[in-house]
Amino acid sequence: MGASAVEREARYPKESTAMNTALRITTFAAALAATFGTAYGVGQGMDPVVADSPPKHEGEHPGPTPEQGEGGGHAGHDTSPAGGLQISEGGYTLDLETPRVTAGERADLRFTVRDAAGRALTAYQREHDKELHLVVASRDLVTYRHLHPTRAADGTWSTSVDLPRAGGYRVFADFTPAKKNARNLTLGTDLAASGPYEARRLPPASTTARAGAYDVKLAGTLRPGRASELTLQVSRDGEPVTDLQPYLGAYGHLVALRSGDLAYLHVHPNGEPGDGATEPGPEISFTATAPSSGSYRLFLDFKHEGTVRTAAFTVHAGGAASGTDTPEGHEADEHGH
Repeated sequence: MGASAVEREARYPKESTAMNTALRITTFAAALAATFGTAYGVGQGMDPVVADSPPKHEGEHPGPTPEQGEGGGHAGHDTSPAGGLQISEGGYTLDLETPRVTAGERADLRFTVRDAAGRALTAYQREHDKELHLVVASRDLVTYRHLHPTRAADGTWSTSVDLPRAGGYRVFADFTPAKKNARNLTLGTDLAASGPYEARRLPPASTTARAGAYDVKLAGTLRPGRASELTLQVSRDGEPVTDLQPYLGAYGHLVALRSGDLAYLHVHPNGEPGDGATEPGPEISFTATAPSSGSYRLFLDFKHEGTVRTAAFTVHAGGAASGTDTPEGHEADEHGH
């Protein structure tokens, strides 16, 4: 018969202590792995977010690309990388004071943009008639809000929002600080809407969308790493709309969000009202570059007869679109402007 544990420990105290320590470490490691494995499984089992929709603006985005050079780029071409993936960039941080709301209830969103020293930013450049453009989109890219918050003297921004369904949302702040050589930034952070959650699938790809009584057709292909032209044609009751009204300094605004991580790509309109060349419809053209292959959701804002409408499309970059001309499920709601 072998020695008992007590006898063995008495004979070999150092060896027994080492073995006990190793056993404790092994047990702790196994428990830790099980905990993280469970968390990973829960995370993988959660689907995106929930929701509905409305749109956004323009700006020069962080970091030049080879096509832009060191100065970045405007002039109707968006070749900069996608934004909105970081809460902090360029020495500025998006501080969302209300990270949770209740689905289906109107709430006030409050936030501040802070500099590297933690001070609230109070001076902004105006772009498309606004100092800052705020976009709220659900993780499933079904709900979209293009909001225009107001800023208090202390730098705190606030706006009212009503999110229809529970789930996770992404908040994007698009702005340019009022300082020499400042570049446009799009900072992003998460927002939760509490309530019963129901997963929604990304709407299928289509070249046609509905916006109230309006039909919008998309022509052109979004390409990864290459600039391409996207043209959207607006009609109502089968007749082309030729008297679009300027909205935030343009006849249309287009925002693209990448499915999965919700990378934000603001797309610049080609031409502007009063330039002597740009017609007020029925076509609105944009030049865009997708930062990667994948599925994207496009949100177009346009204004007619005093009302801003939003049309939403799902498109694929780097692969053949599988969409058909079926507008059902591609009508954005009319809230948030």
